[in-house]
Amino acid sequence: MREVKVEIAMVYVPMARRKTLDSSRVDALAEDMLENGQKNPILVRADVDRLVLVEGLHRLEACRSLGDETINALMVQARKA
Repeated sequence: MREVKVEIAMVYVPMARRKTLDSSRVDALAEDMLENGQKNPILVRADVDRLVLVEGLHRLEACRSLGDETINALMVQARKA
């Protein structure tokens, strides 16, 4: 896995993952990120023309709420079926 900086707008969040969003958790993370920065990268995998979120929905949304355009991410491989 390699850490990269990706554009938040290029990260697709699957519908099932969106349903798990907790806005109070996003707010708390955003406040922590203002003070301490992003501690852990999100996990994404490459798709045809976008990146798909694997892990880190609350971190992604916290950065988005702060007006960030990029986020630190680890590129992971899709599981083989």
